[in-house]
Amino acid sequence: MRRLAELLLTLIFATAAAAAAPTLLWETKGLALPESVVLDPASDALYVSNIGGEVMRKDGDGFIAKLKPDGTMIEREWVKGLNGPTGLALHGGKLYVADIDQLVEIDVAGWKIVQRYQAKDATFLNDVAAGPDGSIYVDDMPNNTIWRLKDGTFGPWLKDDALNGPNGLVVQGDNLIVAQFGKLPEEGQEAVKGGLVSVSLKDKSITPFANVMSTGHWDGLEPLEPGVYLVTDWAEGALYRIDTKGNAERILDTNQGSADHLYLPETKTVIIPMMIDNALAAYTLK
Repeated sequence: MRRLAELLLTLIFATAAAAAAPTLLWETKGLALPESVVLDPASDALYVSNIGGEVMRKDGDGFIAKLKPDGTMIEREWVKGLNGPTGLALHGGKLYVADIDQLVEIDVAGWKIVQRYQAKDATFLNDVAAGPDGSIYVDDMPNNTIWRLKDGTFGPWLKDDALNGPNGLVVQGDNLIVAQFGKLPEEGQEAVKGGLVSVSLKDKSITPFANVMSTGHWDGLEPLEPGVYLVTDWAEGALYRIDTKGNAERILDTNQGSADHLYLPETKTVIIPMMIDNALAAYTLK
């Protein structure tokens, strides 16, 4: 009887875990190294950055795709003329795009690039986040630097090795939340994993989240609820639920290359650019 009870408990827990796993809603293929996705409520459209050819290569074949929220393609090359576009952020009718060493401003209504802000000596601008005051933050991952566009002026805002390969960015109140990528292993060197840190927008002080340092190669970062975030691990190919108390729960296994995702709280939908698979995949959270 005891053995039977143990088997029943195991089955119950396994069934509950399976029920809690995110469910695939749809998948759109045929993209070209998609890296980031945002939803524009004004046009009810998804915008997806596509690096195109090689990462960090100025080859002019990067573009922004426009899709419906159900994954239906509207315009594959909605805006062209980019090099290696990655992170995206919307503010005031403009789409801001990280493009290697430039922050590119796109007028959404006009479907065109209206401004390019040069980041001198930047190596790889990655994610972008917009503050409520209209400030635009973008990180240069290899150089542990965060740039800021404010009142038409673009320049380095914070440079600190404690950023440890800053990747995902989210502005929350008076803080900029940063998901760290760390470093992938190189010949003769071990990998350096990252965690989550909070950067004060007032004094630029950096505060690590308890017990979630050196835990992954984090890429996308989206708030789930107060003190809880959905974070993608690009190297492992996974989606995690992480809270500020130090709990990190792996809730979805994907292929390597899970990048800068989007979370829609109204429908509990997470949309993940699968960079290496050249696809965009949507899941519903239980």
